[in-house]
Amino acid sequence: MLDNRAPLPPEIARRRTFAIISHPDAGKTTLTEKFLLFGGAIQMAGQVRAKGEARRTRSDFMKMEQERGISVSASAMSFDFRHYRFNLVDTPGHSDFSEDTYRTLTAVDAAIMVIDGAKGVESQTQKLFEVCRMRDLPILTFCNKMDRESRDTFDIIDEIQENLAIDVTPASWPIGMGRDFVGAYDLLHDRLEIMDRADRNKVAETIQISGLDDPKLADHIAPEQLKKLREELEMARELLPAFSREAFLNGSLTPIWFGSAINSFGVKELMDGMGEYGPEPQPQKAQERQIDPAEQTVTGFVFKVQANMDPKHRDRVAFVRMASGHFERGMKLLHVRSKKQMAIANPVMFLAADRELAEEAWAGDIIGIPNHGQLRIGDALTEGEALRFTGIPSFAPELLQVVRAGDPMKAKHLEKALMQFAEEGAAKVFKPMIGSGFIVGVVGPLQFEVLASRIEQEYSLPVRFEPSQFTSARWVSGAKAEVEKFVNVNKGHIALDNDGDTVFLTRLKWDIDRIERDYPEVKLTATKEMMV
Repeated sequence: MLDNRAPLPPEIARRRTFAIISHPDAGKTTLTEKFLLFGGAIQMAGQVRAKGEARRTRSDFMKMEQERGISVSASAMSFDFRHYRFNLVDTPGHSDFSEDTYRTLTAVDAAIMVIDGAKGVESQTQKLFEVCRMRDLPILTFCNKMDRESRDTFDIIDEIQENLAIDVTPASWPIGMGRDFVGAYDLLHDRLEIMDRADRNKVAETIQISGLDDPKLADHIAPEQLKKLREELEMARELLPAFSREAFLNGSLTPIWFGSAINSFGVKELMDGMGEYGPEPQPQKAQERQIDPAEQTVTGFVFKVQANMDPKHRDRVAFVRMASGHFERGMKLLHVRSKKQMAIANPVMFLAADRELAEEAWAGDIIGIPNHGQLRIGDALTEGEALRFTGIPSFAPELLQVVRAGDPMKAKHLEKALMQFAEEGAAKVFKPMIGSGFIVGVVGPLQFEVLASRIEQEYSLPVRFEPSQFTSARWVSGAKAEVEKFVNVNKGHIALDNDGDTVFLTRLKWDIDRIERDYPEVKLTATKEMMV
């Protein structure tokens, strides 16, 4: 990721655009909240854990998320921290919503991986890490919940190195754990950080020291803990690699901080790490060429569409990652797919559920463009060049169900709702060639619940999902004549997705094997690149 490009304009160079990934319950939501607190974006962390409506963190704005306490949609938050501009993209932690997370990771330059000190690397962390690895994203690691009983520090580091095949370097080292946790030693700056247990929103006390032999250490750490700290750090320095920004930026080394997000401990050091070492906005790949962030002309791509963020306005907001240039409100940009000019009159920046008009944005920023369905995932916006950004994936669903409206007279309303969710990327919607109705495909069962809840809330339309005879779907491609011949023979299995692309619905793995054997010219794929 280090290269010989010309230096970026200062306004772009100060941007840090990143996602936070974790297994559910590792503390990602709390960490996000503390980032907002220290960035001055919210006043007191307690206010977002208040009673009733304000109970959940600011990034969880859907009603179902608030009730269940899980993030099911990725939202973007922009705020200043020191002299940096942070664009933090929150991601769903729940595995049923992993596709949303995969797409979000196409829009960021780095990721923070949160792990639970007692549980280590969990299954969803591993999956998300693999996606980061495919994109060579630099990763900072935060080992959370050190104020509870945790595993041995070396065990945690070993597990990350073995399970994720990445080198780990300690940026800080914990002193004690659980009830005996007093803080951490900052290896990158030779500082002692002492946790304040009395006030969860207070930043740790920092004591500048000159190495591990500084007598000041004894004023703050009990003798046994100090002895253990010196022994462990001596071992760590012998066994673990030293921090190298180059290795971090190319994705082969992750620095790890130890802390407790709920006690605001270690968070500021992690934020400093992102600012100091994190990557500047990176070039983005398009089919035609690579787009450099320093280019003068404005380009960007849609990586997420969120409907009805504000139920009062029944609106849709397209989240756009700015890839290059300096955007100003009111600019006219070419919507490459439709070949039409769009005047971007009301772009917004988000502080979670709150939004404000964005007068300007630079490469690396994420803006929201309210629209009535013109913008879809994968769409490119440029000042005239016909670009198609690559690498935004769409995955074959793993669960398929038939959807029926509670009121048969409202079938048209149901179609409208389903098309909206398909364009948002919230579900796959298939219209079978034979028979009426729609088949909805998702990655995890919780998505059916979310869809039913949203269709009822947003369209006043109760629906029910019923089992389908089909178990999976594959996109069909190949020479036109071959595909037509294949479709004519297999009509009972054929459907169209919301883009009008041909899909083969399968009942058994045997169906796919049969097609591969009988129709060697026809290709069935489990992913479709959302390039338009």
